[in-house]
Amino acid sequence: MRNGSHPLIIHPAMSTVLVTGGSGFIGSHSILQLLAAGHQVRTTVRSLKREADVRAALKEGGAEPGDRLSFTVADLEKDAGWSEAVTGCDYVLHVASPFPPGLPKHEDELIVPAREGALRVLRASRDSGVKRVVMTSSFAAIGYGHAPQKAPFDETSWTDPNGDDVRPYVKSKTLAERAAWDFIAKEGANLELSVVNPVGVFGPVLGSDYATSILLVQRLMDGAMPGCPRIYFGVVDVRDVADLHIRAMTHPAARGERFLAVAGDFMSVLDIAKVLKARMGASAARVPARQLPNWLVRLAAMRDPAVRQIVPELGKAKNATSAKARRILGWAPRSSEDAIVATADSLVRLGLLRDSRQKAA
Repeated sequence: MRNGSHPLIIHPAMSTVLVTGGSGFIGSHSILQLLAAGHQVRTTVRSLKREADVRAALKEGGAEPGDRLSFTVADLEKDAGWSEAVTGCDYVLHVASPFPPGLPKHEDELIVPAREGALRVLRASRDSGVKRVVMTSSFAAIGYGHAPQKAPFDETSWTDPNGDDVRPYVKSKTLAERAAWDFIAKEGANLELSVVNPVGVFGPVLGSDYATSILLVQRLMDGAMPGCPRIYFGVVDVRDVADLHIRAMTHPAARGERFLAVAGDFMSVLDIAKVLKARMGASAARVPARQLPNWLVRLAAMRDPAVRQIVPELGKAKNATSAKARRILGWAPRSSEDAIVATADSLVRLGLLRDSRQKAA
């Protein structure tokens, strides 16, 4: 999707599409692109109090949906509301999933809502005659619990949920996606499933409710990190993730397939910092430019649970390929560098960096 053009639409008729978790980062961008393509959109929120926030985010993204967007209450952890949410829908983008910035007290706090929530959505979709569900999984369900490898990961790989480096979030995404495929195989009837597996999702934020991955850029720009740990990320722009969902929603060849969403080679935190330094001018003045030794990060992890989460990934230079999405669906994402700059630009514009927050206070 370039120069204001609409995402690829293969299904000729405009459809009614449910987007679960419309207040989230990927959800709101998916709604924007569905509306731009002429679809009717319904979205789930846990409380109708969130409707104003979602509409404000969409306005920031340039859309005034009016009555082409409706809201319905449904929670991943409850049965109530899902049948009503999917009734009359042709397609479902199941984007909603718990992703807290900190460690849960118990892994089931993430695993249960992710897995059971996916099954609730699939069951309701099957029962009401939805054509296809596109589920947002993650690279987390692909690239963990493996011995180091030089070859890039692709859609044939699955995370080993019992691996030493598998944290609760990674485990939750893996088990939820496995459960979804098992459901389709055993109980899916005519329902089709496609899955999108993004790496770290960056790009323009539309408000203060954004993906945890955005916090990396925010903390770098705020000078909240003394240096750059030796951690590697895949990068993809949220607009391209939304575009891939919509391609997977309508393309006949996407049925029963997983698609990795990654823009290019994985980048280290230092690589990301260098992009910000080179392209964000004075607003990147606080971005650190030095590599932190692994021992120092491990020392910090003894005091900080958030740092402890990244320790298993220190020095692991993974990679992944999006060749399948490019080949089958004609997907053509922005560069990793452009995704990072778009993130920083939006944080500056919306006053979400430290200087702006202090002035506002």
